[in-house]
Amino acid sequence: MKDILVESKKDNLVSNSASILTLGVGWFPKNPGGLERYIYELTNQLAIYQDQIELCGVGLPEVEPSLPIKLTNLASPDSAIWQRLWSIRKNFRKTRVTKPDAINLHFALYSFPILDLLPKGIPITFNFHGPWAFESKQEVVNKKLSLLIKHWLIERNTYNRCDRFIVLSKAFGNILHQQYQVPWHKIHIIPGGVDITRFQPNLSPQAARTQLGWPNNRRILFTPRRLVHRMGIDKLLQALATIKPKIPDVWLAIAGRGHIQAALQQQAIELGLDDNVKFLGFLPDEQLPIAYQAADLTIMPSQSFEGFGLAIVESLACGTPVLCTPVGGMPEILELFSPELITSSIEVNAITEKLEQVLLGNINLPTRTACYQYATTNYDWQKIAQQVRHVLLA
Repeated sequence: MKDILVESKKDNLVSNSASILTLGVGWFPKNPGGLERYIYELTNQLAIYQDQIELCGVGLPEVEPSLPIKLTNLASPDSAIWQRLWSIRKNFRKTRVTKPDAINLHFALYSFPILDLLPKGIPITFNFHGPWAFESKQEVVNKKLSLLIKHWLIERNTYNRCDRFIVLSKAFGNILHQQYQVPWHKIHIIPGGVDITRFQPNLSPQAARTQLGWPNNRRILFTPRRLVHRMGIDKLLQALATIKPKIPDVWLAIAGRGHIQAALQQQAIELGLDDNVKFLGFLPDEQLPIAYQAADLTIMPSQSFEGFGLAIVESLACGTPVLCTPVGGMPEILELFSPELITSSIEVNAITEKLEQVLLGNINLPTRTACYQYATTNYDWQKIAQQVRHVLLA
């Protein structure tokens, strides 16, 4: 009977299939960022129920026959920024054939050149992944565009053209409302999702460590982060150095790359953490679920602009608890599950105190089963994608 109901529901969705035009950024398997992953997962989940999905972006492969979505590459990521924007406009205009039922934008910079080319009367939903202008200002990168141009010309004009918005957390809803004056009635809060067929506790910690060549006789912490200032890795290293005299066997694996990697590696050496920290660099996507399972605890020490915290739900789906700072949308994930694993502030002493209490066993960690069940109940991509679809086609 259950199978019949599932098939009936799927048949109903198929009969109401829609054409959805999505404008993303880059190509996820090649650019393993949180935004790219989100768009990749969302479009593929929507296509499962026979929606006709066209994904436009920059640096997309010309042919990807195994995917159920149509890919339209608009520009090369290696071209100069103004050339890239011109190519996006020119190629978008050239490739338009039919009108979609819904339009879903994800990045203001790449959306801006085509705003006047979008068909009138079709609802436009913008997925707000963060305040692009302020994030880039904080990281002091991409100086080619000033904060003024990014915020007032590109972001404001793009958002003014959109009918509704999706944010991954109430925290980013507040930013969208306060900094960009988007009214709350246009904002829908839908968290990110996790692919529970990939992220699941299907290995023992020992087996996972063996596969990765990680030590089997130490307390292992894991953090998958871009190595940029706002991720807080420098503060995590300071906390680790303070804890080390009491818990000398602790071992931190840092997965990711970024422009402050050399500075962080030098900091670890100066703090005497040569034997306690491993910089993994780029971790292949297929090894990410293994890394979560190999760890006793995943740590997210972010300092600002964390709209959701995808790594948190990925880790929980793999059965590994997470400690995080009270930044952005991260506490919204953990406060109903393990609020004792949210630090009191973003400062080094708060991270140190909480991490030390966990490692000394003074804070009980949720079980692998509890972590997995919480993630699958609340963040399964199949459920999340249908919530997004409902907003896109409303």
